[in-house]
Amino acid sequence: MKKRNMIGFLALPALIGLVLVFPSAKVDAGTNTKSAVATKLWKTSGHADKTDEPFKHWNTASPAEIPTTCAKCHSTPGFLDFLGADGTPARQVDKAAPIGTTVECLVCHTDPRKGVLRVNSSVLFPSGYVVNNLGPEGLCMECHQGRASKATVDSNIASAAAPNDDTPSTKIKFNNIHYYAAAATQFGTFAKSGYEYSGKSYDARFSHITGYNACNNCHNPHSLQVDITKCNTCHTGVNDFKDIRFVGSQVDYDGSGDLTKGMFYVIDSIKAKLLATIQNYARSVINKPIAYDGATNPYWFNDLNGNGVVDSNEADSSNSYASFTNRLTKACYNYQVATKDPNGFAHNGKYLIELMYDSIEDLNAKLIQKTDLSAMSRTDEGHFDGSGQPWRHWDSGGQVDAGCARCHSATGLAYYLANGTNQAEPLSNGMLCTTCHTAPPALRQAPLVKFPSGLSVTLGDNSNLCITCHQGRESKSSVDAAIAANPSGTFSFKNVHYFAAGATFLGTEVQVGYEFPGKSYIGRQPFANHGGRFNTCVECHMSTAVVAEKHNWTMRTHNVAEPMKENCVPCHGNDISQTFQGADPEKFDFEQIRPGNIPDYNGNGNTRESLKDEILGLENALYAQIKAYTLANQGSRALYDGNTYPYWFKDTNNNGVLEASEMTSANGYKLNAAALKATFNFQLSRKEPHGFIHNARYVAQLLVDSIQSLGGDVSKYTWR
Repeated sequence: MKKRNMIGFLALPALIGLVLVFPSAKVDAGTNTKSAVATKLWKTSGHADKTDEPFKHWNTASPAEIPTTCAKCHSTPGFLDFLGADGTPARQVDKAAPIGTTVECLVCHTDPRKGVLRVNSSVLFPSGYVVNNLGPEGLCMECHQGRASKATVDSNIASAAAPNDDTPSTKIKFNNIHYYAAAATQFGTFAKSGYEYSGKSYDARFSHITGYNACNNCHNPHSLQVDITKCNTCHTGVNDFKDIRFVGSQVDYDGSGDLTKGMFYVIDSIKAKLLATIQNYARSVINKPIAYDGATNPYWFNDLNGNGVVDSNEADSSNSYASFTNRLTKACYNYQVATKDPNGFAHNGKYLIELMYDSIEDLNAKLIQKTDLSAMSRTDEGHFDGSGQPWRHWDSGGQVDAGCARCHSATGLAYYLANGTNQAEPLSNGMLCTTCHTAPPALRQAPLVKFPSGLSVTLGDNSNLCITCHQGRESKSSVDAAIAANPSGTFSFKNVHYFAAGATFLGTEVQVGYEFPGKSYIGRQPFANHGGRFNTCVECHMSTAVVAEKHNWTMRTHNVAEPMKENCVPCHGNDISQTFQGADPEKFDFEQIRPGNIPDYNGNGNTRESLKDEILGLENALYAQIKAYTLANQGSRALYDGNTYPYWFKDTNNNGVLEASEMTSANGYKLNAAALKATFNFQLSRKEPHGFIHNARYVAQLLVDSIQSLGGDVSKYTWR
């Protein structure tokens, strides 16, 4: 197994292996040196090989011509016909093309001698997705987009009208995406070339750094080759594209336990799992064994002897598999999608991983002997999870709104730090290295961070970049401003926003939580007990080993979801049992942390429960108080659902249970001033799921004071 080089900060390799080209035409190469060089390079490419299947397939046809359905990409006359360069209407092929050509200079150049490129700035994908404002890559993408999509598979299934997802039907056909659909892979969920399952979200267009985002940026436009030395600028020491793995992709996609292998090998491993699951389903659910041969159309065959492979006597169209079910044809299509873009690991590896993972999961639903997914990861950590809502929320609008772009685009943070304001930004597929780095390893600078309260702080290191986003969007000051504008009115809920870790960590220093008059609140003092260590975001989340002294640490990874457990067990043991001797980091659970000096925050008498459970107890107590208060003072209970905007809803039938019919924007609860303050603090605790680590005492103070503000009894909270 080849390993990837762990050094390097940029994303997956440049768009390797698109097999795209701007080839030569029939010109006198001697009249133009550049043309001669281009011709020489082109002759080494697949686009120049008349003996290869893409160009010889129709030589023995009768008549010997390339049909209109194929001519666009398999002949020069066909492509010119499609573009309308032959005087016929554009965007369609009007007549069959003669055999004998390849993809020649005139496909991409109006004047090959001078290198003048054709313009094809808009491309329509099989799914109906349109990409506009393209450069030369628009020519490449016309052919390297596949010929099928999720819509094709859904249409196939609908036409077959099988009674359920697991009844085989000869009417259900295998849909072949076609070959080298690199652009379709690259554009991910935008193009929807893969079969995307209902209720799932998927990575969008794979974005590389500026200057390496188009086909011709990475591939020599004539030879099609990619110069790996250009990749070595960031992916240092790599000699094989297959060994590259983005330094942010530190999750175990294939469940092997090996986080060093290149993305090619990861995808190959998951493909093997998917094929095994497909064969298990066909054998055990349909009772019709299936086998795959990627070199022989129609690819899927009856496995007559049940040995799992297509033998020579089975590789015949008369033995093609004809027992597809709805469920099986989806999975087989995704297997083909991952197979027929052999360099998909570079074009958008994570999209392929998601498609295959979901196919396995869907097949598992009907299997007794399931494929084990427990050790596998479908997506990256949140910063790099392009399928996640923080990155996909704006897709329908085509850009990230200015008010959100600082934290929800790859480019917004840099603009904000440089200009002090926000602007709308392009859609992103997660963060890029250049989100935080000017030129890796050099980091952008955020010397002072302003919070929603108007207060500014510094953590004294690169953690300032973290808290520029992880700070929330509302605060005590915005709640007070809303109330002051309408003292006797009711108010829409104020949402602090999500993962406001900096706000809880710093506590009263930034006053994001609703702090009640006459009460005192804690700042970041709890972390003084760390002895000057692990008291910033970077020191906890990106430190390799126990810190001997402040700042004596090295960066371990960009998967910052979880700090290094090795750093915690010397003081925290394995769990709330506080077993320190021989503490095993693998057994350590952050959710079981409870330092020995922690009081009984939730007043239930249990001083052995975790900090997380202490805070959960207070959240439950506050929620009960909010329901009782709103019923008594506003005529109906305010009920909460943390997954549905605007989160607080009227209990219209007064049964105390939030039902689907009540979870609508029109039924959003209008809160009076007291309820607005309390619900704000409740949401701060809920939407900062690790507040129990970042500053449990501050969160507890906010929750208890909110209970008291609504008339609740807080006498048992003696720690205050």
